[in-house]
Amino acid sequence: MKILVTGTAGFIGSYVAHALLDDGHEVVGLDNFNDYYPVALKEARHERLEAREGYVGLRGDLADLNFLVSTFKAHSPERVCHLAAQAGVRYSLQNPHVYEQSNLTGHLNILECCRNNEVSRLVYASSSSVYGSNKKVPFSEDDAVDNPVSLYAATKKANELMAHSYTHLYGFQSVGLRFFTVYGPWGRPDMAYWLFTDAMLHGRPIKVFNHGDMKRDFTYIDDIVCGVKAALTADGLDPYEIFNLGNNQPERLMSMIQILGDALGIEPKMEMLPMQPGDVPITYADITKAQAKLGYQPSIGLKDGLGRFVEWYCEWKTD
Repeated sequence: MKILVTGTAGFIGSYVAHALLDDGHEVVGLDNFNDYYPVALKEARHERLEAREGYVGLRGDLADLNFLVSTFKAHSPERVCHLAAQAGVRYSLQNPHVYEQSNLTGHLNILECCRNNEVSRLVYASSSSVYGSNKKVPFSEDDAVDNPVSLYAATKKANELMAHSYTHLYGFQSVGLRFFTVYGPWGRPDMAYWLFTDAMLHGRPIKVFNHGDMKRDFTYIDDIVCGVKAALTADGLDPYEIFNLGNNQPERLMSMIQILGDALGIEPKMEMLPMQPGDVPITYADITKAQAKLGYQPSIGLKDGLGRFVEWYCEWKTD
């Protein structure tokens, strides 16, 4: 198939694009290369994709409807994998309008282009953050998600509602994927595992929020990619679907810090801080539905996954 993937200079988007090319699909990639984190990393991801046969990379903003309309007209994708978004819970506290443009206007523009161009299936990134202040764990797709604790989470819930209305009105299939703390090589510099690694290597104390009393369902990038590919290609899906993609095994933040320290051969120095606005104490994915309908089965544990990240990071920083 010809598949349009948004956010291909980003972490998950670049991995998904490579995997689809490996499977013989044609990929049209979009990214706006914004400066939320260093653009050099995005350029490096993009350069690796540009070298591959079957890939066309385009630079443009999802909030620019004319750009999207012309892209769909020129390339006629059969399916769309919409992974571009303004990420980051804490960043949304200081820069709310960036989220309105990217996560709401951009998502609406994608929906409009899908319905006007006979796209048979839209797969899009949601987030575990939609579960907000829910107390019941593990988080299930059937749980109420009416208590977002950040603007970022609210935009992701809005994305799901917008997709539902378009599926109902116009008949194309939509599949939302709630990602749980994705990590790995080529990852995002704003994520805790990257920040902690950089701080340890430079002898700085790491900032540990909620005094370390937090758990996250860390999910390795290769496992996430398997779930995204299945969402794009699996048969037997309902017109509107939502899936959790997590590791189904929350890990203590302090355990993650110790694993990183062991992999680096450094004893971490820690600065204990209170919970930050927008954070939650635990994320924990019930993946029963994804296992049943997507054949999703995560296989990479935190120690192995962080070890792979540290190996990549040390090579990346010395190149």
